[in-house]
Amino acid sequence: MQQELKYIISQTQITESSVKNTIKLLNEDCTIPFISRYRKEATGNLDEIQIEAIVKYKDLFEALKKRKKAILKALQEQTVLTTELTTKIEACTNITTLEDLYLPYKKSRKTKAETARNNGLEPLAKIIMSQNTNDIETIAYKYVKDKINSTENALEGARHIIAEWVNERTDIRNGLRGQLERHAQIVTKVVTSKTDNENAQKFRDYFDWSESLQRIPSHRLLAILRAENEGFIKFKIEIDTEFALKKIEQRIIKSNNACTNQIELAVKDAFKRLLFPSLSNETLQTFKDKADEEAISIFAKNLKQLLLGSPLGEKRVLALDPGFRSGCKLVCLDEKGDLKHNETIYPHAPQNDSVGAIKKIENLTEAYKIDAIAIGNGTASRETEALIRKIHFKNDIQVFIVSEAGASIYSASKIAREEFPDYDVTVRGSVSIGRRLQDPLAELVKIDAKSIGVGQYQHDVDQNKLQKQLDLVVENCVNSVGVNINTASKSLLSYVSGIGPKLAENICNYRSEINGFKSRSDIKKVPRLGGKAFEQSAGFLRIKNAKNPLDNSSVHPERYTLVKQIAKDAKITVAELIGNSIALNKIDLKKYTSQDVGILTLEDIISELKKPGLDIRAQAKVFTFNKNIKTIEDVTSGQLLPGIVNNITAFGCFVDIGIKESGLIHVSNLSDSFVKDVNAHVTLHQQIIVKVLEVDISRKRIQLKLEK
Repeated sequence: MQQELKYIISQTQITESSVKNTIKLLNEDCTIPFISRYRKEATGNLDEIQIEAIVKYKDLFEALKKRKKAILKALQEQTVLTTELTTKIEACTNITTLEDLYLPYKKSRKTKAETARNNGLEPLAKIIMSQNTNDIETIAYKYVKDKINSTENALEGARHIIAEWVNERTDIRNGLRGQLERHAQIVTKVVTSKTDNENAQKFRDYFDWSESLQRIPSHRLLAILRAENEGFIKFKIEIDTEFALKKIEQRIIKSNNACTNQIELAVKDAFKRLLFPSLSNETLQTFKDKADEEAISIFAKNLKQLLLGSPLGEKRVLALDPGFRSGCKLVCLDEKGDLKHNETIYPHAPQNDSVGAIKKIENLTEAYKIDAIAIGNGTASRETEALIRKIHFKNDIQVFIVSEAGASIYSASKIAREEFPDYDVTVRGSVSIGRRLQDPLAELVKIDAKSIGVGQYQHDVDQNKLQKQLDLVVENCVNSVGVNINTASKSLLSYVSGIGPKLAENICNYRSEINGFKSRSDIKKVPRLGGKAFEQSAGFLRIKNAKNPLDNSSVHPERYTLVKQIAKDAKITVAELIGNSIALNKIDLKKYTSQDVGILTLEDIISELKKPGLDIRAQAKVFTFNKNIKTIEDVTSGQLLPGIVNNITAFGCFVDIGIKESGLIHVSNLSDSFVKDVNAHVTLHQQIIVKVLEVDISRKRIQLKLEK
């Protein structure tokens, strides 16, 4: 435990008490959202990101510990384990050093060095390494026997053994690692037979490219690796070989005699055949891992912004999935997102029944008392929006353009089939568009986050790390907003702290049986939902119109007694205390502190009581594109256009200006000063004004600048 503690502290720079208490809570099966929200005194007010870091390094330490155990066992079985080697292995704090220590003892396929040893050449290799003779040819002749038929064969075999020794020296490996990390270049060459390929043109900037591996941006490295993987380019890692050989020789050669030339030849062989191939791949993987981390971090930030997008709330919505030949799929949803009506209208070419479509929409908006209209942002979106704008509704109906990203994935999914077994994919897709307007979070959790289409090079990064990080983001978003247990889908409930898919299914089934939960205490009656699951989840589950008003707040049931005492001391009821800022501001928090409850928890409780159940997300706002911009041919340099940020990358952000092609605001055009983090200047789905800098119609590229 102490070694684990020191390791995590060294990696995170978080205080010992915070790390120790957090590990204790994690070992007790507490979740990250629960720990960060309800155990602030124990952790020292750590947020989700800090706790995630502790979890990350806790897992890495456990993996390191497991590998140490396996290596020690293997060395023991080989009867080569010494006290000194055991001490070195136990002291290792990273996997690279550990594997270097194990390298000389690894059982591998038959090597040139092993063959030379079997031919009795190890004593000759030791003589050469001693560097004490000028007549190595005569000495080597003594080893000419059996399979060794010449002096040169003997010396070559000895060099193979020396090359292996050089390769296994930790100081030499670390020296070369340092040179690779600081000075390696990645050099690319185009595969000439593929230059005419249309997909290859996306990578033409890298057809003949050279750049420092240390300084290459993450997105460029990932692009080069993708281009190589798709067969459009070849790349290699290069360093100053002469300098590297000289550095290795300085560590080994201590004299100038007949042995020197043999050692130099062995060093060159070790470098070319063993050291450089292994360590250049290791270095490339190190930089690839860093690029992955940056790309995953960007994806996670984008996903969080997307999930926490502004909801319209419980409003009746008419949703349209636009199309030309196949028509516009139309659905009407009630406040809870339940499907009430669906059909197809054909306002656009080739049918051009705009009159019939307008009449139908007018009738449906009145019949179902529609509050808002959601239009998918795909094909025929602008034309459909223009049609809707022509309608003079009797009531004030807001019109929204909604991202369709991932809607097709949802519509064909098992979740969609379970929700709408009697409807086809087109109806399900339209429902998803409407529900995204009502509550983006509740709808988007039904889709694999990787299918939503935010971020960069998502298919090129480590998929396990990506999935793990995205799951954490979804979990944190769901729990930070809170969930109405009586209306939430199984997908949404599965992300609630302590729940998971199986309990989510049990909750939905039990909810149907009892016709809805009336209090948080009812949750305890859900089959297989034990005390731990209730503790972890209860504070994040909301019950509207419950007898106890605290059931619709983030106040945890374990603090209900405390709130009742506060209300009693204020000589009012709990219901009268909620929302009563005057009474709440008068409370002396120190009076209610205890061993379990500190000021941080009390401040959270008071803040929640002032505005119980307040949605942390902003309200959805109507947005209108420039009606004169319908295709890329309508875009010209110098125009100022309204747009919506629809993706953020390390090199800038993409902006939807109302046409098929999104424009790019390069990082250099986000601000007049240096931009370290794109997210500090724009957020996903932010409504902004951009200036058109350049339009390349042939490549379908639009360069933009952010206007303040």
